[in-house]
Amino acid sequence: MSLFGGLKPAVRELAPAGSAAATFAAGAMLLISGATPNEVDRFGWLFQLAPPELINASHFASSIIGLLLLLLADGLRRRVGAAWWGAIFLSAVAAVLALLKGFNWEETAALALLCLLLVPLRAAFTRKARLMNLEVTPGWMASAFAIAAGAGVLALWSFRDVAYSDELWWRLMANADASRTLRAFTGLALALLCIGVWRLVATPHTPKVIGDKDPDFDRVRAILASAEEPEPEANLALLGDKRFLFSESGESFLMFGVRGRSWIALGPPVGKRSERMELLWRFRELAHVHAARKGIYGVGPDLLPEVVEMGLAIQKIGETAALALDDFSMAGRKREVLRRNWRRASEAGAVFEVVGPETVADLTPQLKRVSDAWLETHAGGDKSFAMGGFSEAYVTEFPCALVWVDGELAAFATLWPTADKAVFSMDLMRYGEEAPKNIMDFLFVELLLWGQREGYEAFSFGSAPLAGLEGRRLSPLMSRVGRLMFERGEEFYNFQGVRRYKAKYDPAWEPRYIAAPHKWSIPLLMADASLLTSGGMAGLARRGQRTSPGSTSSNR
Repeated sequence: MSLFGGLKPAVRELAPAGSAAATFAAGAMLLISGATPNEVDRFGWLFQLAPPELINASHFASSIIGLLLLLLADGLRRRVGAAWWGAIFLSAVAAVLALLKGFNWEETAALALLCLLLVPLRAAFTRKARLMNLEVTPGWMASAFAIAAGAGVLALWSFRDVAYSDELWWRLMANADASRTLRAFTGLALALLCIGVWRLVATPHTPKVIGDKDPDFDRVRAILASAEEPEPEANLALLGDKRFLFSESGESFLMFGVRGRSWIALGPPVGKRSERMELLWRFRELAHVHAARKGIYGVGPDLLPEVVEMGLAIQKIGETAALALDDFSMAGRKREVLRRNWRRASEAGAVFEVVGPETVADLTPQLKRVSDAWLETHAGGDKSFAMGGFSEAYVTEFPCALVWVDGELAAFATLWPTADKAVFSMDLMRYGEEAPKNIMDFLFVELLLWGQREGYEAFSFGSAPLAGLEGRRLSPLMSRVGRLMFERGEEFYNFQGVRRYKAKYDPAWEPRYIAAPHKWSIPLLMADASLLTSGGMAGLARRGQRTSPGSTSSNR
């Protein structure tokens, strides 16, 4: 008993791949059987016992089941319980049809054996997904098409001496193997076409987007308020455009976005640190069930151990800047230019204050006026996913830094606080035409001094995309391409200007990565992350007037 008990984990581990291979082979067997002539003696005996209509229907259905088994094999490989049930049911039906279409008892025995092998392996297929929502990978679809095409070629060769005519298609005869094969493969081709079209137009089943009207949104707020070691960017969970996975305890979540086949987790899981690995694996498994291209965007150094343990490939995508506030001071020669700009804005009448979310709600008309004026002169419009956008529901979730000039709101910045006050950041920063020339420096300095008074340990300046990538000859190809874009891509984004502007505050720079199971999928994931953030191709196509360094995006 101990020996068999010790073999159970190994059997469960090997069961998906073994079951997929056996089911794929069974499907191929049915297609090949449908493409070749029946054995004459057996068929003659069967023809005396069963009507031709039943024989032809069995032949036709058997070929369709063969195709379905080829596709279900992909679900078995991914441990989907519905695929296990489907494989057992279809192989049992095909076993009966094998007798009715030509008394092919060998096929019946093979299919019955497949059923018997699958039945005790139920525990290995734990992932839940409805068959109608089950995605089939392009590679598996191509394999199924190749098998079906090969069987079609075999059918043409097997019946190469048959004279094809209209009579061949419609007439039901005891010896009309070619007619049955032609009907079956016509149906097979139509089935493949329907599955292919369905796969192109069907929306993959994914967890729903949780917006501010959803009851689960309160769970997100509660987790943010008590999270262990949260990053300021975790507040993007309140943007209302994310999907969420919650831990079993309900004290952690992982947020992600979906574009096409790409499932992109944004940053590390939020909540209890001990539950991060659980959520990362659940995300990977759920995406795997739906044949999704999965990735984790914005991975910091502290998440790298988990990412490495999961066997994911990583690629650096930029750096983030953070400034320690305990020793921040405006004194000294290094701060001379910054100090001068700050004072000039003050002399121009700029007055700074921070108000809580309850006050922000009353100020939204004025905030919107400034935001709209800002958007008119900047490229790209409002953002989403990895950057915040202006909406009343979103901006009223946070404190807001305000700059007044002569009693009028001239600029504002929404703030991202963290529960432990280890670090805070700024999300939206927008200003109107009436704002003083050095408004950005004024707002940053005032925020740093405010955070210092409030007891925050550090201020995060956000990210500098593609910064810090190596362009050496032996560097990874994607790093070299990224470096080239950083140096020569100013037409598309002010990469160098953003980093220079943040660098003048002397922050500490920390790398950021994207992680995915396969290196080749990273460029596709990065492209989809950009499209999610910009609002699709239309958002990327929007161009606007160039402005000062550091303000080329609506956020940070």
